[in-house]
Amino acid sequence: MKNILKSIFMSKSKSKSDSDKVENLTVLELISQMKKSVDFLSFNSATNDGRKSVWVNYYYTLIDTDFLHRDILQAISTKPWNTIQELKNILPVEVVTLSSDSDEIREKLLSGFMFIQLHEKDQQGLLVRSEFVQGRAVSLPEVEFSVIGPKESFVENVDSNMNLIRRRLKTPMLTVDQKIMGTISQTKVVILYLEGITNKDNVATVKERLGAVQFDHINDSSYITQLISDNEHTVFPLLLDTERPDRVVSALTEGKVVIMVDGSPHGLIGPTTLVEFFSSFEDYYLSYWLASFFRLIRLFGVAFSILVTPVYVAVLSYHYELIPQDLLSTLISSRREVPLPPILEAIFLELTLELLREAGARLPTKVGQTIGIVGGIVIGTASVEAGLTSNVLLIIVALAALASFTTPVYKMGNTIRLLRFPFLLFAELWGLLGIVFCFCILATHLLRLTSLNRPYLEPIYPPRIEDMKDAIFRLPFSFQTTRPTQLRTQKKRRSYMKKKKKPKDIDVE
Repeated sequence: MKNILKSIFMSKSKSKSDSDKVENLTVLELISQMKKSVDFLSFNSATNDGRKSVWVNYYYTLIDTDFLHRDILQAISTKPWNTIQELKNILPVEVVTLSSDSDEIREKLLSGFMFIQLHEKDQQGLLVRSEFVQGRAVSLPEVEFSVIGPKESFVENVDSNMNLIRRRLKTPMLTVDQKIMGTISQTKVVILYLEGITNKDNVATVKERLGAVQFDHINDSSYITQLISDNEHTVFPLLLDTERPDRVVSALTEGKVVIMVDGSPHGLIGPTTLVEFFSSFEDYYLSYWLASFFRLIRLFGVAFSILVTPVYVAVLSYHYELIPQDLLSTLISSRREVPLPPILEAIFLELTLELLREAGARLPTKVGQTIGIVGGIVIGTASVEAGLTSNVLLIIVALAALASFTTPVYKMGNTIRLLRFPFLLFAELWGLLGIVFCFCILATHLLRLTSLNRPYLEPIYPPRIEDMKDAIFRLPFSFQTTRPTQLRTQKKRRSYMKKKKKPKDIDVE
């Protein structure tokens, strides 16, 4: 046993020393290692008089080669210089660093920098920024599209996303912190908040959790959501995912923390609450009467989508007395030739609908739309004619699917799709009592959830009347003079609106 433990310890220490050896390469060893890649170039460039020369090292897939030949090499070959410090001063670039640290040189070379040496064997040189970014242009939002309001969405380049935010939030209070995450990917992760407004505990929580992450590859903001979530086993999203710059700016002014990941067109907002996932940002561009009405429609749609099919199964299995007499004959005629019990009938239709959704989402846009529409009509009609399902349940399942699409946040829509199946099983097990029991389990789970250590069900529980002004209903902006209580912001008030007295006579100027 001792020999086994000793061998394991020695193998671990050996692997650790090997990793340290990789991390502690000299500059010459680092350059030699990078030359094994075909897209890494290292060449000698001489001045016009031929008396001096430099060695230029870079990944040509990461830098702007036009800038290199037009500006950098032109300045080196034409302007007078003798030492590396003089060379640094003549380069027409704002970011030039003299370094001999191999770790820094590796990081910069992999981030779009050039490394310029006076001699091939030198251990120090100049790091010159010449990053080339190939990305798509700012386009329309695809997930959170709105008829009214801005039509811009984030892209995969975090610097472009920062530009969209800065243009809307022209204040030095906007503070940006940066972390490099992913031991292999070295992904840039940006933390944004308003200094003097955002609670320092929320900022510290985000930084602490990001600092504790040890993962080799960060590919998207969804990775961050799962890695720093308060509860990784819940199906509910605990950070609000958005592709809209206007929503991010609004969250920052409220006192929230935003996380942006390079390579992801979505930002993460926290702390968040459950009710925020059912409010579209378009609500703030409409009258508060319309916005409140639409929010109620969405909440009703969510409850209807989750409960209507389980209620159908529970009533037909246990509670016939709840069926109105006028509707009883319709149900009997629709289920007369159906051999399956209500639970199997409902699960068959629900799974068919999920298959159509997945097929439509994974196929190209035009083909996916055709599959969704034609497949739904053909399969639904054929199922009723074959006697596998009743036409009443087909209508109910279709309405439930339609109601689930009213959720403005895609990740919450996925959660609602999943929640219907536990309710169905409990409805078959105990009828309406099973639905109530399943709802109690769901409510208990939601009560225990937190987002960045803040209650997830706020302002419903703990009840905070002051925050209800922008929860289920959206009251006018004149009522929203304070920031949300749960954020514990440093500045509570956000506006000071003075109401003017209206003249009683309409002809008075």
